[in-house]
Amino acid sequence: MTGPSAPAVREVGGARREVGGARDRILATAYRLFSRRGVRDVGVNEIVSASGVAKATLYQHFRTKNDLVLAFLEQREAEWTFALVEEESRVRGGTPEEQLLAIFDVFDDLFGDADRFDGCSFISILLELGPDSAAGQACIAHLATIRSIVSGRAERAGLTDPEGFARSWHILMKGSIIAAVEGDTAAARRAQRMAQLLIEDHRGEPD
Repeated sequence: MTGPSAPAVREVGGARREVGGARDRILATAYRLFSRRGVRDVGVNEIVSASGVAKATLYQHFRTKNDLVLAFLEQREAEWTFALVEEESRVRGGTPEEQLLAIFDVFDDLFGDADRFDGCSFISILLELGPDSAAGQACIAHLATIRSIVSGRAERAGLTDPEGFARSWHILMKGSIIAAVEGDTAAARRAQRMAQLLIEDHRGEPD
């Protein structure tokens, strides 16, 4: 008979931390609550109760609620921006142009799944807390990361003005998310049709 397995650990900021430990439970709980309800509606006491830790333990890992919000936004970027939007659209397309359009295929799958779709936390928290707050500034930076993915693909596709293209494309992405929150589950397909026109508008002049 073997004994219990040793807990998994990972490097975080040069320190080793147990995966599934108190910090991870707190962050997982905050992720679930913040992504569904925003920041102001979720108090520290609720996070403490739902994660099963003492309040002192929460403050040991996150000095303030704002620190926890910033950690949530970083986790959101890892799971939403990179693992969902960037990676899934990349594997669905064989060319940069196809990978751009596939973003809306990813959205279409997401918008039709009520258990997975919870809007865009970067948009909702930016609007909730304002652009002058630390969290609002973090949201702006995370949204810029999304645009950089789009502009990189636009550049590789040979489209003109990749930065301007990315800003216009991002309007379609954000607009489709808001429309889906309103209940329009076809929003991604509508946005994709407009996105195809945007691509045509940014094609370089033939030699």
